[in-house]
Amino acid sequence: MQIAYIRVSKADGEQSLDLQIDAMKEIGIGEDQIYTDKASGAKEDRPGLQACMKALRDGDTLVVWKLDRLGRSLRHLVEIVQNLSDRGIGLKVLTGKGASIDTTTASGKFVFSIFASLAEFERELIRERTIAGLESARARGRKGGRKFALTRHQVHLACAAMKDKSTKVSELCKELGVCRQTLYRYVGPNGELRNAGRRVLSGKK
Repeated sequence: MQIAYIRVSKADGEQSLDLQIDAMKEIGIGEDQIYTDKASGAKEDRPGLQACMKALRDGDTLVVWKLDRLGRSLRHLVEIVQNLSDRGIGLKVLTGKGASIDTTTASGKFVFSIFASLAEFERELIRERTIAGLESARARGRKGGRKFALTRHQVHLACAAMKDKSTKVSELCKELGVCRQTLYRYVGPNGELRNAGRRVLSGKK
């Protein structure tokens, strides 16, 4: 089954989904299989995308109008497609620079492998710059490392809250003053400690 995700934002100069909806209908996707968002691509909380990802099943294909409708960045895009691939789900792009991507075909997989390589290259460059910056700071007698976003008390609170299935993650994030991505660096969806959370509680950077 083909399931579509479409998005518009103010940056597009319009707020109409009609163009993308029409494109999906032309390839046989019904409106009940189209998930939508009116939000910036950089925004983490996109309920339409989250619902779409949950609806996809093994053997399905996710269809997007353009690549920039899907990911916040090249790295985020690769993460999404890797997640889809692991679940046996394909990705098809209809227009734009990524129109040759259809991961249900051999040639489409090859094109996306180039994207994945570029994302890995970007990660390595960031890692090298970070290490070089820390070494430079140590040489000047300064301690490196990013400050923790949560305190020990907040980590304990987050663990307890996440163990409660009735907790709304968006409300917890608002209470803690962090975004969803930051919260999940400290605490897992079932309240388990993650690396950043363990470092806060141990007092290590």
